[in-house]
Amino acid sequence: MLLFLSQEPEARPGPPPVAAAAAAAGLGPAPGMSVCGEAVGAGSLPSELVVHIFSFLAGPDRLRASAACSHWRECLFYPALWPRLRLSLRVSPAERPRLEFLMRKCGWFVRELRVQFAADNYPSGGGGGAAAAVGEGAAATGDGEAPPLCPRWLDLLRTYLELVLCVLSSVRNNRNLQKLSLFGDISILQQHGSISNTYLSKVDPDGKKIKQIQQLFEEILGNSRQLKWLSCGFMLQIVTPTSLSSLSNPIANTMEHLSLLDNHIPGNTTLITAVELERFVSLRSLALDFCDFTAEMARVLADSNHVPLHRLSLLVHSVSIMHKSLDSMPEDENWKALTRNSTNLRVYIMAFDVKSDDMLRILKPSIPLERIHFDSYVTCVSGAVVDLISRQYDKFLTHFILMNDVIDMSGFPDLSDNRNEDPLVLLAWRCTRLSLLAVHGYTVWAHNLIAIARLRGSDLKVLEVTEESIDFDQGELADQDVDPVHNLIEQVSLGLGRPWHAVMDIELLSVFTEPTRHFYREMQSFSEGI
Repeated sequence: MLLFLSQEPEARPGPPPVAAAAAAAGLGPAPGMSVCGEAVGAGSLPSELVVHIFSFLAGPDRLRASAACSHWRECLFYPALWPRLRLSLRVSPAERPRLEFLMRKCGWFVRELRVQFAADNYPSGGGGGAAAAVGEGAAATGDGEAPPLCPRWLDLLRTYLELVLCVLSSVRNNRNLQKLSLFGDISILQQHGSISNTYLSKVDPDGKKIKQIQQLFEEILGNSRQLKWLSCGFMLQIVTPTSLSSLSNPIANTMEHLSLLDNHIPGNTTLITAVELERFVSLRSLALDFCDFTAEMARVLADSNHVPLHRLSLLVHSVSIMHKSLDSMPEDENWKALTRNSTNLRVYIMAFDVKSDDMLRILKPSIPLERIHFDSYVTCVSGAVVDLISRQYDKFLTHFILMNDVIDMSGFPDLSDNRNEDPLVLLAWRCTRLSLLAVHGYTVWAHNLIAIARLRGSDLKVLEVTEESIDFDQGELADQDVDPVHNLIEQVSLGLGRPWHAVMDIELLSVFTEPTRHFYREMQSFSEGI
């Protein structure tokens, strides 16, 4: 378990951390004073002073200092020292005792709680993570029989449910909670609902744990008195269509951020309706499944009684489109009305395996699109979609991510096929605010990559292209006097005004290997950057 604390002091040379903190607090050691454990010493300091010393220390130093004596250890979990908890939990039984201890100490008073549940050892061991594992299992049973259950997945789900119960039960009566953020990438199983239900029926046959989790979540919402930020993404059956009704009207009226992403909801059920959204008049940022964001919702947010919306993150998922419909999505006039009321609105879209025809329907001209992230396992993005984006959102677009997690590395789709100009080059030319471009699984010609670097120059802060995505034309390869790879690196570096090289190991970049985690983390940052 990793514990991340906000506002950690910068590392700097000097005396040991505790001594430096004591000096900063005006508590220099007296001559002959022992460290602790004697009648006169650090152990005899009043609790208020010990807490004041701790407040100058980074998290790890604070934990080490608490080992000085029992008195300092008692002061470690003083509420003022832990207003924020940011936890990254491996879905492992070894995490539970440590999590229980920490949540028992801090759960009742923490003001900001962010928890990420990460299943880091997928059964398949493939690059596609659990999604690949599920896909392989489904493919292996083409005769219609149910895929065999993987014991490791059963263990992961069982542990996951226990950890979620531990976290929620510890904050159920916390009325000081202002920010609650939960992320669980184990729910990638839900991309194939029948398999997810099969596993859940084995782990929780009568559904008692799922019901308990849902009841605890509603209890937290019902007991909250200061909640301003509620974010739940890629969790497994934690939010239901009735969950938000547990919020009192005063809390709903003052909520500033709401995020409900890719939850396991069957059929056409949605987690929030336009009628329910009317209570959230102070929302400044919102994140939803695109199929849940209807034209009626856009009208609610465009109403003059609603404060201007600044950030809107939308998840477009092929599974969601399959079970729901795009018929209720906002039309261009709805987007125009929304942007009239919210002049500073910026939109972030993440598209999972969405057909190009559907994307052409979704991308209305009046969307103030700032970021877009495509991730595909089956369906590739067409050059027409990229071209449309560069023409419609040239004044807004800053981030463009194009990911195709193909198994066959022998041939990537080429966006520039049958076109006079490469769509990515046109994107770099038209979108003058573009600061991040990341590509994997699509052919990027070396001369086009050089053109992109020259067009955007140092304003393109991030240019990530995987080595296997780069291709050279025959003329470059035929020139015996020039090493094409060295020339590419040199020319792109000159264009950007800094050293550059292709991404050699895709596993080092979360944007490629963990798209849901990357999107959720970026969505949080995007929503906070108002």
